[in-house]
Amino acid sequence: METMRYLPIDKTLFVQNRKRFFSQLKPNSMAVLNSNDVMPRSADGIHPFIQDTDFFYLSGIEQEESILVLFPDAKEDKHKEILFIRETNEDLAVWEGAKYSRQEAENVSGIQKVYWTSEFKKIFRPLAIESENIYLNTNEHTRADIVVETRDMRFLKQCKKNYPLHTYERIAPIMHHLRATKSKAEIDLITQACRITEKAFFKVLDFVGPGVWEFEIEAEIINAFLKNRSRGPAFETIIASGANSCILHYVKNNRQCREGDTLLMDFGAEYANYAADVTRTIPVSGRFSRRQRKVYEAVLKVQKMAIQMIQPGNVLEEYHKDVGKVMEAELIDLGLLNAKEVKCQDPEKPLYKKYFMHGASHYLGLDVHDPGDKHRKFEEGMVLTCEPGIYIPEEELGIRIENDILVTNQGPLDLTQTIPVEPEEIEDLMNR
Repeated sequence: METMRYLPIDKTLFVQNRKRFFSQLKPNSMAVLNSNDVMPRSADGIHPFIQDTDFFYLSGIEQEESILVLFPDAKEDKHKEILFIRETNEDLAVWEGAKYSRQEAENVSGIQKVYWTSEFKKIFRPLAIESENIYLNTNEHTRADIVVETRDMRFLKQCKKNYPLHTYERIAPIMHHLRATKSKAEIDLITQACRITEKAFFKVLDFVGPGVWEFEIEAEIINAFLKNRSRGPAFETIIASGANSCILHYVKNNRQCREGDTLLMDFGAEYANYAADVTRTIPVSGRFSRRQRKVYEAVLKVQKMAIQMIQPGNVLEEYHKDVGKVMEAELIDLGLLNAKEVKCQDPEKPLYKKYFMHGASHYLGLDVHDPGDKHRKFEEGMVLTCEPGIYIPEEELGIRIENDILVTNQGPLDLTQTIPVEPEEIEDLMNR
């Protein structure tokens, strides 16, 4: 039996996701999605297999060499949803362990027609001829830098060669639209990822002190993740002490923490493929200096106001401008910006960007930077991070605070609200 580290997910989630997907297709269309490749390292080494998130969203299947064919208008009912999975054998079972049986794949996905991947060509051809449009998947994330060719891309080339007169359509815009709003089951999984992240933070508060190394703190965090059914971090963990806290994507984690440093930690557990994304900044010695505390309180004030702006109807671009205005006032108050110069600034190049150079929020879900349209209004069920920061390299001081926020019609719901954020509470916990 193929079992996962996380607790079983009710297959209704994937059944409903496919229903929503079907509603977006043109008549007489077929969609094909491929699992991720197993990625090589060097010699005979491979990276741990992580499923393509679109494939997981529509199937719940976490196995290589899998193909999903969705054809809602197929002439035969059995061909409306088809899953192809890798056939196991005795040799494979000895070296790699169990793979899904057909019945297990059906139980996980709710797809009733499961074939072996080796049967794909034979079954696919008559269905392709029956369809008018073929929807294929590519990575259209605006921040993706695509160097490695995926199984989806190889299939796309082969499919266009074999069926040159079909109309081809893009799956990505549909997935970006559907994945932006989360169902209750998905929110529960993200919440669980947040709970595991919370456990890791409490562990760290007891552990941090002058002399510990950043990588030792990272080890404590990953230990807490693995002990609580997480596969591990949802993204590269950032443990940045002192001047490192001003490097936004610092992941070397190889400096020793010193007395008087602040420590910025950007970390998040992955649970059942869903991500948490939390940042906390704490004083290595257990107490903030007066200046550190003042900057910390400014960031916290901006965050609290920004969270209140994560309301249905708001739009990412306008929201970012509004958060920028709040940040501007705080930076003037901290003596980092000059009020007169701010009045005369180029609105396209606001001065606050010197100290707060990244966005205040991004979508969160199966991917830590989940796909979503920046021009789309916030809707109930969307999950966004809220992560203002102030970075002052000349003071070796970077402070960021990040929480995960669910958009609801009753106002923002903070899924990470039980992770301590008030400076007094952090100091008290570190000194208990």
